[in-house]
Amino acid sequence: MSRNLSELSGRGGIVDNLFEKMGKSAKATGTPDKADLDQLAQDFLIGKSSTYGAATFYDFMKPENQGKKVYVCNGSACLCAGTQDAVHEALGAHFQADEIGHMTCLGRCHENGAFHYQGKNYSAKSPQEIHNILSNSGSYAPDVYHVAANKTILTAPFPGFDTYYAILKEALKKGPEACLEEIKKSNIRGRGGAGFPLWIKWNGCRMEESDQKFIICNADEGDPGAYSDRYLLEKQPHSVLLGMMIAGFITGADWGVVYIRAEYPEAIHIVQKAIAELHEHDLLGMNIADSNFDFDFKLIEAQGAYICGEETALINSLEGQRPEVRVRPPYPTQRGLFNKPTVVNNVETLAAVPWILQHGGDAYKAIGTEKSSGTKLVCLDSFFNKPGLYEVEMGTPLSHVIHEMAGGFKSPVKALHIGGPLGGMVPVDKIDSLTVDFESFAEGGFLLGHASVVSIPQDFPIIKYLEHLFDFAAYESCGKCFPCRLGTTRAHEMLKKAAANEYKIPMELFEDLLSTLEQGSLCAHGGGIPLPARNAVKYFREELNPFFS
Repeated sequence: MSRNLSELSGRGGIVDNLFEKMGKSAKATGTPDKADLDQLAQDFLIGKSSTYGAATFYDFMKPENQGKKVYVCNGSACLCAGTQDAVHEALGAHFQADEIGHMTCLGRCHENGAFHYQGKNYSAKSPQEIHNILSNSGSYAPDVYHVAANKTILTAPFPGFDTYYAILKEALKKGPEACLEEIKKSNIRGRGGAGFPLWIKWNGCRMEESDQKFIICNADEGDPGAYSDRYLLEKQPHSVLLGMMIAGFITGADWGVVYIRAEYPEAIHIVQKAIAELHEHDLLGMNIADSNFDFDFKLIEAQGAYICGEETALINSLEGQRPEVRVRPPYPTQRGLFNKPTVVNNVETLAAVPWILQHGGDAYKAIGTEKSSGTKLVCLDSFFNKPGLYEVEMGTPLSHVIHEMAGGFKSPVKALHIGGPLGGMVPVDKIDSLTVDFESFAEGGFLLGHASVVSIPQDFPIIKYLEHLFDFAAYESCGKCFPCRLGTTRAHEMLKKAAANEYKIPMELFEDLLSTLEQGSLCAHGGGIPLPARNAVKYFREELNPFFS
C-alpha cells in the first residue's frame, strides 16, 4: 500500500470519497471518462496513473464494461444448475453480444436463472419470462425463499424502531468497557471465515490513540452460494447498523462505512433508507442521546471485485486505490482506512451484536459449542427441496440441516462445496460426520466459512468444476503476489486443457503448484483455493484419474 496515497485520499474525509466519485463517473456508460479520472487525480493531488489503474481493475468500471446493458450471473450455483446458457441465449435475442456482461454472484442461488437489468436482479426460467421483464410487461417482484431456524437470533422479527434502539440507549448508559466485556463473555467469533474472536479485534482498535477511527461493514463478501449477507441487509438492516454503532461506541470510532456489493442493488437502497430513518430519529450525528457519542454512516457501492472481501483490499478500494492486499503488520486496527485505526467486520458478525448486548454475553455463549458460540446462517441452493436460508445453533448436525430442515435433495448430488470458493468440497457420504461449527469442519479437512452450500450434481464432471473454480480464482486475484497471480492462472490453463482431453496433468506438478499457492500467497485467496482442489483429488480420485498422469 501507499501511505501517501492513503493520506491524500483521506483529505476530504469519508464524505468526499474518491472511490465513490469514480463509480458515479462510470454510471452513464459503464466506465469513467478519462477526463473525469484526470480531474479526480488533480482534485486529490495524486497521479493520473493511480486513478486510471484503480478504475481499470473493477468489473463495473473497466473499459471493457462500456456499453454493457445486462449482466448474466456466472456463479457456481447457477453453473451447477445448468440454467445460464439458456438465459444468455434468451438475452441474446434482445441485446448485442458486447452488451451482455457478467456478475458473480447475484445471491439468487436458491432459484438460479439469474441476471441483472437496469439496476435490479431477476431470475427467469424461460425466454418468455425474460421477454416480459425486458419489455416491462412483467412487474418486478422480490424473490422468495425459505427462512427457518432451530435457534432464532439473526432471523427474529424486527420489534419496531423504538423498541430495538432501546438496546443502543442502554448500551450508552453502561459505557464502552462494560459493553466490550459482554462481547468478550459471548465468545463470538467473526463469521467471515477466519473465525477470529471479535472482542480482541475491537479491543485492539479501542487501545489505539487517534483523532479518528472507522468501523467498516464488509458487505462485499461475494462467495457464490452465499446470500446470508443479502438477507440481513435487505430483511434485517437495522441489526447490522446497530451492531456497527455499538462497535463505534466501544472502539471510539465516529464513522461507520457500509461497503455493499454492486451485485446487491436492492440491499443498497434498503440500507440507505434505514440510515435515513436513523437520522429522522436523531440517532446519528453529534452527541447521540446526550451521551457524548458521535457517529454517522457512509454507504459506498462497490464496483465488482471479489478480492474486496479481504479486509485490506477493501480498505485500499475505499481509498480509490487498486484493491490489492496489504502486508500485515500493521493491522487495520492499527493503521487502516486513511491510515486511521479501523475495524472491518462482516455483515453476520455485526448483526449478532445487538442480541448480545440485549441478552448478555453469557446467554450467547450458552448457545452453540464450547469454541463456536451462537448461531450460524446456512444458505442452501436450488438442489434442495426447500432451498433457502437456515439459522442454526452452532454444533447442529449438518445432516439435520440438509435432510430434516431442507427436506433433502431434489436430484442426485455427489458433493457439496461449502464455505465459498475457498471452502472445502464435501462428498455427500461425509455429511453425517460434520456439525455446523468451525472445529468440526477444520477437523474434517474442510472449512465452514460463510456456510454457503453449492451442490455439485451427480452428472457434473469434477474436472469441469475445478476448471471453473480456478478460472474464478485467476480472474479475481488482486495480482499483487506472484504465487496467486501466476499459480491460479497456470492451474486454470492445465485444468482447461485436461478437461478438453488435450493434456494429462502430472500429479506431482499439480501438488507442487497447490503447495506453492498455500505457502507463498499473501492472503487467503491464493492460500485457500487449494483446499477444494485437494478435497477433489482425495475423494474423487477415480473420476479424475483420466485427467492426471
